[in-house]
Amino acid sequence: MTDTSSAIARNAQILRFLMKYRNAGVFTGLDIDAADLDDAAFDTSDEADGKPEAFVDDLEALGPTFIKIGQVLSTRPDMVPPAYLAALERMQDDVAPLPFEVIQAAVEEALDVRISKMFDSFDETPLGCASLAQVHRATLRDGRKVAVKVQRPGIVEQIRGDLDTLARLAGGVDRVTDIGRRIRFADWVGEFRRTLLAELDYRVEAENLDRFDAHFEAYPALFVPKPVWDLTRQRVLTMELVEGTKVTDITGLMRTERDMAPLATALLHGYLDQVFVYGEIHADPHPGNLLLTRDGRLALLDLGMVAHVPPRTRERLLKLLFAAVDGRGEQVAAEGIAMGTRLEDFDEARYYRDVAQLIARYAARSGATGQSEGRMMLDLARLATACGLRTAPEMSLLGKTLLHLESVVEALDPELDMKRVVEDHLQNMMRQRLRKSLSPANLASEMMEMQELVRDAPRKLSNLLSLLSENRLQMRVTGLEESHLLDSLHKIGNRIAAGVVTAALILASALIMDNPEGPRLFGYPAIALLLFLTGAGLGIAIVLSALLGDRRARPDEQSGPH
Repeated sequence: MTDTSSAIARNAQILRFLMKYRNAGVFTGLDIDAADLDDAAFDTSDEADGKPEAFVDDLEALGPTFIKIGQVLSTRPDMVPPAYLAALERMQDDVAPLPFEVIQAAVEEALDVRISKMFDSFDETPLGCASLAQVHRATLRDGRKVAVKVQRPGIVEQIRGDLDTLARLAGGVDRVTDIGRRIRFADWVGEFRRTLLAELDYRVEAENLDRFDAHFEAYPALFVPKPVWDLTRQRVLTMELVEGTKVTDITGLMRTERDMAPLATALLHGYLDQVFVYGEIHADPHPGNLLLTRDGRLALLDLGMVAHVPPRTRERLLKLLFAAVDGRGEQVAAEGIAMGTRLEDFDEARYYRDVAQLIARYAARSGATGQSEGRMMLDLARLATACGLRTAPEMSLLGKTLLHLESVVEALDPELDMKRVVEDHLQNMMRQRLRKSLSPANLASEMMEMQELVRDAPRKLSNLLSLLSENRLQMRVTGLEESHLLDSLHKIGNRIAAGVVTAALILASALIMDNPEGPRLFGYPAIALLLFLTGAGLGIAIVLSALLGDRRARPDEQSGPH
């Protein structure tokens, strides 16, 4: 099969999938009340007809691009209803291993050297297989044990083709549907494209390993394997081999023999620091990516998916979470609005009321009966969407990360009060930020800015008074040339002009239709017939343009506070 026919077949396969689930409710059913959030979060009644499970099965069948899409959708409760979120959580990324000859050829091509030259041994049986890569155990010439992550050949080209198809479809959906204008699928696909292509460059993951290792220096209980840079390329990653027990396999006897609470506390503190101090979110800290090592440390694996949080968003997320643990619902709502985008139908009064109720329930519960921080963040995102507020994706991602951490903490120490640990560490972080803001360097910088303001104020006030006294004060309003009003006026003017020309042509053809002289066509004067057909064609074009081209203006959206 040629490349062109393969691309057409692949596009048809994707289109069939999208058409199959266009009315299945994947992106509907989000308009729920705050009072229903606790039940909705765990409601899987929609699964009775098998749609969510079938949806996940079809995603897996479409290959690595759509498996990754499913993983990302599982972090977006503002886009996907609870039943589908529950099904996406169970998505499997286990595939049959490639023959070792294929892996050997890929490694040797990437490293430009034979495996026998660089490795003392290279296990042909993989430690794990996924849709993007598989991992093999190996030993270096100096005796170090390593894990070699090898990208499946041809996977990048397939993913790029799938992403191009999705980008075209998303742009069309955004233009012609209300849900597209609300969610902005094209923006979401663009962000997903950047994240996934970065994940396919294993040099980026190696940098993440080094950076997380440096950031966790204050937490010796946390361990991040170091990459072997000499044997790391874009499609091959070599790193320290970590051996231990999966967090999910920790038994009650192991918890009895060893106090796991310090490990769980260090993990929470380390991840909170990653988000609010360093501005990074490990998007996939589920229990399968954490190992309890033989020396009693907690090893973090698979750092390919790391989201970067801008400083301003980081500050707002910290204020939001701190206000939530303190029970201040109105401030939580205000920070959510500041981070989000208000759509045309945003109901601000309902949003403030429902957020206040949600935070009040969260703050009133504690210990084992309390609502988790991750669930609270995801409920905030879902509630915002129901009220017409498009939330920042970092909010849902942070919520999903905290939920994963909750399951890890549950496996390590079921008795640990995660809410108390998070609250204590947030308070400590706020105290550190306050001390930093009162440092001599910051105070000196602010004093210099104040000095500049005081020095320039008299001159600026004098200029303003001069303009007022001479009647030369002017105000300029910008943006009108880009408004919907001018677009509509131009469209109306063009339609009127075209209508006048059409009427003139038809009238002229009628006046000369009775002229017996001159050339004739089909028994009619040729000039009159030509004018009539031209006018009729213009008239039909105007009608079609009005029916097909006119659409409702893009909803008025505002980012940040009023």
